[in-house]
Amino acid sequence: MAKKLTAWERVEIARNPKRKTSLDYIDAIFDEFIELHGDRNFKDDKAIICGLAKIENQNFTIIAEQKGRTTKENIERNFGMPNPESYRKGIRFMKQAEKFKRPVITFIDTKGAYPGIGAEERGQGEAIAKSMFEMAKLKVPIIAIVIGEGSSGGALAIGVANKVFMLENAIYSILSPEGYSAILWKDGSRYKEAAEKMKLTAKDLYDLKVIDKIIKEPNGDEEENFKKVAENLKKEVITEIEKLNKLTIQDIVEDRYKKFRNMGKYKKIDNMVM
Repeated sequence: MAKKLTAWERVEIARNPKRKTSLDYIDAIFDEFIELHGDRNFKDDKAIICGLAKIENQNFTIIAEQKGRTTKENIERNFGMPNPESYRKGIRFMKQAEKFKRPVITFIDTKGAYPGIGAEERGQGEAIAKSMFEMAKLKVPIIAIVIGEGSSGGALAIGVANKVFMLENAIYSILSPEGYSAILWKDGSRYKEAAEKMKLTAKDLYDLKVIDKIIKEPNGDEEENFKKVAENLKKEVITEIEKLNKLTIQDIVEDRYKKFRNMGKYKKIDNMVM
C-alpha cells in the first residue's frame, strides 16, 4: 500500500519545478491549439496563456497560468505570477468565448498574482475582482482545472467555474502555508502545521465540496503517468462539457451561482472558520 502523503508533502510535489505545466496539458489534451495575445490596453503578459483549442468538433477557449522551467523561461513567464494585464487578457477572451458560444477551460497553477508596485499601480486587485465577476455571469460553460500550485487571488481569479477539477497532488488555497503561518501565528517556521490546518489538498477540498472531481496521479514512470492523467482529464472534460452543453444559458449561469453561494456558508474546521 502506498504511503499516505502529508499536506506539506503534497505542497512540495505541487511546487516541483519538473511538474508538468499548463502547456504540457494543453498539448496532450487538445487536438489543436492556437495562442492569442494581448489585453489591447497595456501589453501581452505571458504568465497567462490564452487561445483557441479543439477536441474533434468541439471548440474551446483556453485561459491557463504558465510557469517556466529554466530561469530564462521563468523570467519570461514572470514565474507564473500574473500581472493585471493577464487577467484583462483573460476577460477579453472570455467575452469572445461567450460571443461565439465556446466553453471555457482554465488551468490553475500559480503561487499568486504578482505583488509588484507596477502591478498594483495598474490595478491588480481590480483586475482579479473583475475576472471573477465576469466569470460568474458568463453565458457559456466553464471548467477550471487545478494542475499544480493554486494559491491566493492569482488562482481564484480564474477559478469561478461550473466544475472544478483538481489533480490529486495539486493544492488550492487562499494563500501559501508560509503566509498563513506568518500571519496567524507570527511564526513563519510553522508552515508544515499550517498546511494541515488549511485543508488545501484535493481530498480536503472535495470533502468540503469546493471542487467537483479529483484526477488521480498514479505512481511510477513520470511520462507514462502524465499520459494517463492527461487522458483521464480529456475524458472528464468531454463528458462534463457534453452535460453542460445540454443546459440553457440561464441554467449554466444559475448552476455556477448556486455552486459558489453554497460554498459561502461557514464551515467550522479544526477550530478554524472558513
